Amino acid sequence: MFNWMKTFMLMAAIVALFMTIGGMIGGQSGMMLALGFALIMNLGAYWFSDKLVLRMYNAREADAHSAPEFYAMVQELAGKAGLPMPRVYVIEDPSPNAFATGRNPENAAVAATTGIMRVLSARELRGVMAHELAHVQHRDILISTISATMAGAISALANFALFFGGRNQDGQPSNPIAGIAVAILAPLAASLIQMAISRAREYEADRGGAEICGDPAALAAALEKSTTMPKACLFAPPRLTLKPHK
Repeated sequence: MFNWMKTFMLMAAIVALFMTIGGMIGGQSGMMLALGFALIMNLGAYWFSDKLVLRMYNAREADAHSAPEFYAMVQELAGKAGLPMPRVYVIEDPSPNAFATGRNPENAAVAATTGIMRVLSARELRGVMAHELAHVQHRDILISTISATMAGAISALANFALFFGGRNQDGQPSNPIAGIAVAILAPLAASLIQMAISRAREYEADRGGAEICGDPAALAAALEKSTTMPKACLFAPPRLTLKPHK
């Protein structure tokens, strides 16, 4: 409950910061335009962020034939979490990484790199995927998408205020020194708020992932191994079988 309250307060802070910058640029009308701009950006991110991120990583969709052990693992964990079966993707990348994406549990996808499959044991990978499914269960994907989009929009607005100036509530040009300060500090503040939101949701996903897999030590071991494993070990023989598509 504390993490959810913290997330709500941080989200409110980032929206307030966005509207404040809009107000500095164009007064009350600028504030409303900024809010409308944010809504449009968030709707676009809500519908298309999963497709964009999977395409960016050249993710390959997997099934029970191409990655039987990995697919069965996700299927089992999704059942334990009471979630619909997400789409499963494998990314050909030696870096140890896994993530969840999608606008809601009904349209979610989880992905893991071949690197993390090589580094981790099946038990440790199970803990990692439980963590990612906890993100889906808690709808963290939507929260992280909104916060990232808002942070990017704040940076864009701050740059606009720097180069084109702004207006106060009386329609008079705003102080140029204030514009420079906003352009420098606003993106930094937005990034800090975004990171705080992300950290709060990560803690919640750790707790949820431990409940889903029933093995808290597995996730802890996976996190420790993925951050300390020498680079050469990423190319060890994979522990999970990945069969090529026919």
